[in-house]
Amino acid sequence: MAEAAAPYDVIIIGGGPGGYNAAIRAGQLGLKAACVEMRDTLGGTCLNVGCMPSKAMLHASEMFEAAGKHFAGLGIEVGSPKLNLGQMMKQKDESVTALTKGIEFLFKKNKVDWLKGRGRLDGRADGLTKVVVEGAGGAVTHHARHVIIATGSEPTPLPGVDFVPGKVVDSTGALSLPAVPKHLVVVGAGIIGLELGSVWRRLGAEVTVIEFLDRITPGMDSDLATAFQRVLTRQGMTFRLGQKVTAAKAGKDGVELTVEPSAGGAAETVKGDVVLVAIGRRPYTQGLGLETVGIETDRRGFIANDHFRTGQDGLWVIGDVTHGPMLAHKAEEDAVAAVELIAGKAGHVDYNLVPSVVYTAPEVAWVGKTEDELKAAGVAYKTGKFPFTANSRAKINHETDGFAKVLADATTDRILGVHIMGPQAGELIGEACMAMAFSGASEDIARTCHPHPTRSEAVRQAAMGVEGWTMQA
Repeated sequence: MAEAAAPYDVIIIGGGPGGYNAAIRAGQLGLKAACVEMRDTLGGTCLNVGCMPSKAMLHASEMFEAAGKHFAGLGIEVGSPKLNLGQMMKQKDESVTALTKGIEFLFKKNKVDWLKGRGRLDGRADGLTKVVVEGAGGAVTHHARHVIIATGSEPTPLPGVDFVPGKVVDSTGALSLPAVPKHLVVVGAGIIGLELGSVWRRLGAEVTVIEFLDRITPGMDSDLATAFQRVLTRQGMTFRLGQKVTAAKAGKDGVELTVEPSAGGAAETVKGDVVLVAIGRRPYTQGLGLETVGIETDRRGFIANDHFRTGQDGLWVIGDVTHGPMLAHKAEEDAVAAVELIAGKAGHVDYNLVPSVVYTAPEVAWVGKTEDELKAAGVAYKTGKFPFTANSRAKINHETDGFAKVLADATTDRILGVHIMGPQAGELIGEACMAMAFSGASEDIARTCHPHPTRSEAVRQAAMGVEGWTMQA
């Protein structure tokens, strides 16, 4: 086994949003940094087979549906659109390539080494951690004063259901189907399942969503989730809630699922051309050599942390592989904070201020506490709510589904949570994040002039509603 000469200040294992941002920030701060990534491209799941390609497909499928259903009403006559799925996939792949090449450029700009191969820890001695990288040219041992574990997550498998290429797929497989399925069955009514389900519904598939719980999108404010399900149902999705899938049989003509009530009862069969299993993700920690440096995982595979420290000298953990929201932008925040702590600066992430977004149409976004959480905790709060049916820009653009809701402390008026379903909700939530980061009150948003006509006025009107002075458009 070859051994590299000079040690690094920091080696990051994993080239996803957490890993590559940590590497770039380390380079910016003058640290000698390297990033271990076994893919042929940087960017991890998010850029290669997750966030980015899914958004490309979401956008393209929205345009396809708009051309077929809405253009004529706007006075745009194009006839019946024809789907070229091959081209749609090609433009998705081209977008992904451009993004991953951009990260390579930033590595070079900030003097970050890309160690291509699979990385694992191999003990620690004399203040340095050994990182073995097994690549095309064999195994090479590198040394680092600090190592950041940023190996991310992988789709959680469903017991009794084996993945079968083209038939029973995870999110990666659902982004590269060769044809539009006649009937797509989605197991799991979370963000990933609903986003990808909406893509294929718009392209012509019948979509059935099976969810173990009695509601969709766990973690979302229940008021928002109820309205969201109503919209998706109106669009054509079918929901079977309180149901669990216990087995799958893939055959020449599709897949047969065995489904039974979550609370117990008689089983039945649901048939589909393709089944997407989207019941969540789990941390990727297998084969990392954690035992060689004294790191243990919990029963789910997560590595605990105290301000990104693992409890072992010089070893850090960020992103999906540790606790907190399993989101790319959370990993990015972790990355910067951890590296700045390594460099002797201050670093902190408030997970209560990490927003979540569902990139369907309409979008759904939220940050902070839900009403459910506030009620359970016995917190006295006030609510302001404003529908997009009363927002001028939404009316003009025929995008009136949804509402904005602001939750504020009943005594101090400090914003506790903001929940939005509507056009560009993912863009609108940023204002709420900023206000909450500075302990803002609902009145701060309510008394801030917003441009007219914009969708952002709905957020302001909801903030005004906390004190009861909402003005209809």
